[in-house]
Amino acid sequence: MPVKNNIRKIRKERGIKQIQMAEDLQVTRQTLTAIENNKYNPSLELALKIVEYFKLPIDEIFILEEEK
Repeated sequence: MPVKNNIRKIRKERGIKQIQMAEDLQVTRQTLTAIENNKYNPSLELALKIVEYFKLPIDEIFILEEEK
């Protein structure tokens, strides 16, 4: 079951630059790009930091998709 996310959408809606969010979360911009492109799933710790950063419920940011 792949995990998808709405990080890019939420970040852009809030007018947050990718580099700023990466710095705030203490990760590289490349890491954030990979997460936003669903090429890499963040660690539990980073996922929880993202949830706290956006102040949203986890299920509004991360989606567990059903296998087809």
